[in-house]
This record gives sequence, structure tokens and C-alpha cells, in this order.
Amino acid sequence: MDRNLALEAVRVTEAAALASARLMGLGDSHRADHEAVEAMRKAFRMLAIRGTVVIGEGELDEAPMLYIGEQVGRWAEHDPEVDLALDPLEGTDLCAMGRGNALSVIAMAQGGRFLHAPDMYMAKIAVGPSARGVIDLAKSPTENLRAIADAKGVYLDDLTVVVLDRPRHESLIREIRETGARIRLIGDGDVSAAIATCKENTGVDVLMGVGGAPEGVIAAAALRCVGGDMQGQLRPRGPEETERAKRMGIADIHRVFRIEELAGGEVLFAATGVTPGDYLRGVQFFRGGAVTHSVVMRSKTMTVRYIEAFHRFDRKGTP
Repeated sequence: MDRNLALEAVRVTEAAALASARLMGLGDSHRADHEAVEAMRKAFRMLAIRGTVVIGEGELDEAPMLYIGEQVGRWAEHDPEVDLALDPLEGTDLCAMGRGNALSVIAMAQGGRFLHAPDMYMAKIAVGPSARGVIDLAKSPTENLRAIADAKGVYLDDLTVVVLDRPRHESLIREIRETGARIRLIGDGDVSAAIATCKENTGVDVLMGVGGAPEGVIAAAALRCVGGDMQGQLRPRGPEETERAKRMGIADIHRVFRIEELAGGEVLFAATGVTPGDYLRGVQFFRGGAVTHSVVMRSKTMTVRYIEAFHRFDRKGTP
């Protein structure tokens, strides 16, 4: 997978971001997600890949979402075969309510290198490069925070931990507060939060808690490209979800997956901001066009490119 493909991939996330951003704050999360999906699907038709969605919006019977197993791209004879982990609108409620940190994201890897994570919960911990190698989901939050603070050379009360604001995190929040670390509660968008741990000026040091497993794989792909670290462990809510995970090839439901097991091999990642966020600015509309802000990353070179694109709707049609 070459760098030209990485730069072409951002056109796909730009299309989804432009489509969904028009619905920011209108309170219709379903419509915002639908518009992002359809724009992304259309943009994929021009991408020189033979792509298969392994982390997507749902199963085949849930179309028109980009479903698991869907084939996207041109599928020309010499196009590379890749697996795709994607979320046309990560943070649907964030977009619908006009809140920050909604993104459009895709990640690509060679076949079989993404964990085929079912749509269920996953316990996660994610950090930037300065704390790589010191996290361990088998240890308590307190032990992990102490290790992260030591690795970064700071005090515990200098750390900022991002946690999804959910009732299931009451005990986690209480333990973090007892260490003295600061907490930023978010309503949604833990992919954006995981990536933010790798950028100094976001003020985010670590992501902790339980969120979606598919989002965990996407976040791991992004962190692979910038030298961050992450671990995840599936948290099924009953025998049915356990059996579903086993059908998707996960034999040990209690296994702690390291970052290379979540997203291995050579990885490409692209994201475009939909609403203003810690990591990327959102879509800004002006008369006759819009500005998008995106990031493109490759694990092979760890190159990170930020792209500001000006789109003229009178030249290529309104998204």
C-alpha cells in the first residue's frame, strides 16, 4: 500500500464529512449517519482498491449501511486487495446535537490484519508514544495511571484521563479521582479521544473505559501510525454475544488484545473532522463551498499529514 493510496483515501472521508456536516445540530442522528454512509459509498467507487469491509456499520441485512463483508472500490485487475475498518460518522449523536469531535474515519490494512471485532463492548486503554509499553489492562486503573505518569515524567495530578460519560463507569471515575488525576468526560467519540492522546496540545494523556469494539479497532489503527499504544478486551453482555464473537473467530473471549493484534501489519488511516474537535477542526461552509480539515497517516513511515482542503461546489456538485 503506497502513499498515493493514503492520499486518495482522504477523499472518501472528506465526502462523508461534507455530507453529514450539513446536518450538524439538527437533532437527526439517523439521517446524518445515512448521508455520511451514502457519500462514503459513492466516493469509494473511484478508489483504486479491491476492498472488503471488516469493521463497518452492521451486517448485510442492515443495508444501506456499509456492512461487514461489503466490497468497495474499483476492483480493477491490478488494484491492491485491502481490508477496511471504517465509520462514516463516528459520533452520530455529537453531529446531531452540534457537539464537538465527530469524525469520518477509514483505516486500511492487508487482508486478515484487523481483528474482526463484533459489534459489542470492549474495555480499552490508549496512550500516546510517551507511555508506549507501560499499559496493561490486567492491572488496575490506579496501577496504569502510576505507570503512565512515571513514563511521562509527570505527577499523577498532571494527567488528564478521557472517559465516556456512562453509568457503567461510576467505579472507574471514582478510582481515577482518588489518584488525583483529572478527568474529561465525553458523551461520545472515543476514537477521537484515543487519537488525541498522541497530540501534545490536546491535553489528553490517556483514554480509559468501555466502549464499542469496532471503534477500538479503528482507534488502534490510528495509534499504530503514530507510535501510540492500546489494549482491548471484549466485554460481551451475555451468551449470545459470546457465541457471536466465537463465530467471528475469537476463541478466547477473555483475551487482552494488544495493539498489533487489533490492527497489525502495514496500516493506512484517514480522518476528516465533521464538527470542531480536539484533534481536527470541523467542516466550515462558506458561500459556494466548504473547508475540510483532515489527517492522513501511514504506519510504515509514521508520516502524518494534515490536509486543509477548499471545496468549490459549483465545480464538482454539491455534496
